[in-house]
Amino acid sequence: MPNPPHILVVDDDLEIRRLLGRYLDGQGLRVTLAADKRELEEKLATQQIDLIVLDVMLPDGSGLDICRQLRDRKPHIPIILLTALKEDVDRIIGLEIGADDYLGKPFNPRELLARIRAVLRRSGEMVETATATASYGFAGFVVSPATRAVVDPDGAEIALTGAEFDLLIVFLDRPGRVLSREQLLDLTQGREADPLDRSIDVLMSRLRRKLGDDGKFQIFKTVRNGGYQLAVKVETEAPA
Repeated sequence: MPNPPHILVVDDDLEIRRLLGRYLDGQGLRVTLAADKRELEEKLATQQIDLIVLDVMLPDGSGLDICRQLRDRKPHIPIILLTALKEDVDRIIGLEIGADDYLGKPFNPRELLARIRAVLRRSGEMVETATATASYGFAGFVVSPATRAVVDPDGAEIALTGAEFDLLIVFLDRPGRVLSREQLLDLTQGREADPLDRSIDVLMSRLRRKLGDDGKFQIFKTVRNGGYQLAVKVETEAPA
């Protein structure tokens, strides 16, 4: 029987940690708790973590800064931010620095569980995709689903976050199709779009920037009142 996913919950509120620890454990997940950045670093150094639930306000550091640092060191570990900040701009900043999702406080533990499962499901689907497609090629780039690696035309590897990589795979599996923001949000995050939700636009901006898509190559096209489209040819290679 496979081991359950290992979730690291980082929050300085003892009651929230205990509540989430009991609830997520009762839902079949393995849970480790941390109260601050120091404990988070200790857990990451000694344990294999599948997903991090990270509070934005910690006593020894900003969750946004921690998220940014983790994206450089461990880009493939998904991060869900917990934030008491109501301003949409703060949530957008979280997505811009590499968070895979966010949830505002106060929240229902069932909603957090749904977000965790959606992120983990996407990761699992990417693994399944790897068994069907060994690699994708487009505009000189090579993408390996098995290793979640993206190599540019010069042979240099591009570091994508989990959310960015998942978004890219969605397009590579559907070349030429115009995908609305609602479709992309459902395919990448497993949830419906809020009218003010800008998460897909933020992810698209980051993905374009990392791929050097400044308008000259037109890897992605923005379709007015439609969404986004992968506008280059995609070649796939089956596993040997």
